[in-house]
Amino acid sequence: MTEDPFTAVEQAIWKARPHGVPAAAAKILTTHFGADHAVTLLVDYRMAHLVPVGADTGPDAGPDAGPDAGGDAEPVPLDATFEGRAFATQQTIVEPVDDGAACRLHLPLTVHGERIGVLSVHLPGPSRPEDHPALEAVATMVARALKVADGHTDVYRRARRRVRMTLAAEIQWDLLPGRSCESDEFSLAGQLEPAYAVWGDNFDWSLDAEHLTVTVTNGTGRGIEAALLTQLTVSALRNARRSGAGLVDQAVLADEILHAHHRGARTAATLLLRFELGTGRVTAVDAGSPLVYRLRGTTVEPVTLDAQLPLGMFGDTRYVEQEFWLQPGDRLVLVSDGVHQAQSPGGEVYGASALPRALRQTRLQGPPEAVRTLIRELLHYHENTELADDAVIVCLDWTGKSGQTAARPAGD
Repeated sequence: MTEDPFTAVEQAIWKARPHGVPAAAAKILTTHFGADHAVTLLVDYRMAHLVPVGADTGPDAGPDAGPDAGGDAEPVPLDATFEGRAFATQQTIVEPVDDGAACRLHLPLTVHGERIGVLSVHLPGPSRPEDHPALEAVATMVARALKVADGHTDVYRRARRRVRMTLAAEIQWDLLPGRSCESDEFSLAGQLEPAYAVWGDNFDWSLDAEHLTVTVTNGTGRGIEAALLTQLTVSALRNARRSGAGLVDQAVLADEILHAHHRGARTAATLLLRFELGTGRVTAVDAGSPLVYRLRGTTVEPVTLDAQLPLGMFGDTRYVEQEFWLQPGDRLVLVSDGVHQAQSPGGEVYGASALPRALRQTRLQGPPEAVRTLIRELLHYHENTELADDAVIVCLDWTGKSGQTAARPAGD
């Protein structure tokens, strides 16, 4: 190992073309860290597999080798694999090879809480814990470079899709801010389902120094019409939010814009939440069908909000802001009507008892894994038949600021 490999690592990774980041990372790991080879695996859209990119990662791989180079490696299931454990736990996992004579280190690739995938590094000798911090630092650099590169090439998105994606789903995925995010005060994750054919359901969030804003939107209709409606809704909400508007004004502006375009024929059921990071106070505008459930300890209960008209129905609706409070340790789960109104083949509504039961079962999982579990439970509830409606699940764990002492209403 060289005395200062990190300068070489940074130069190699950031000089690589967008599609060549995995190969550049692998080459630097073989040259400066003694690895036999390394491979970057990205999580697929359904969050079921880790898909290898830049498979040709030996010391002879060129600096611009693309993610399809090599092409022989198979996707790795997230469940019951070493790679999947690294992704799920967000910890470095050691996989012994050749009875411990060699090893693979599986390193999470994560940026600001967004889980991108796993960097798997094959080392010629047994694991040495003292080497892990350096390799974890390399994984952090690789994750950040991949996040930037993803906006300049299609190759990573091609790799992450395992079947053909509809145009409506393409629009919805491109709208997302990410699939997970975390800060000192919270951890947050969301998922769309069915991943490759979602229509009008979407979620959005934005974080600044004092607030987190989260929205869940369900555009009416199906296919491309629903996707375009949701795209217009999310863009209108973002435009208002980025102009400094509060929740009420965000809803009012989106309502006006949707009505001007569709004259009430198409509406977007939307839930808007704004979290005060310093206090745990949550303000809300409930403009439609998405619901909020709170898990406090082992108790699951809906957060009761006064339902208001969906965005776009009349164009002059006056929305009202409501509030509730969170305590450290609380979990919020936001679901679209494709979740809480889903019916089993026998006609039982999912939100009646199965959803609260599933929420309690996830209380020991972090939000990203909880969302995966809830999606699996939803599909199982349908007995693995096709969903009748697309669905959004967003999970937020609230830790709050250290020493948070702001007053809150009794009993909340």
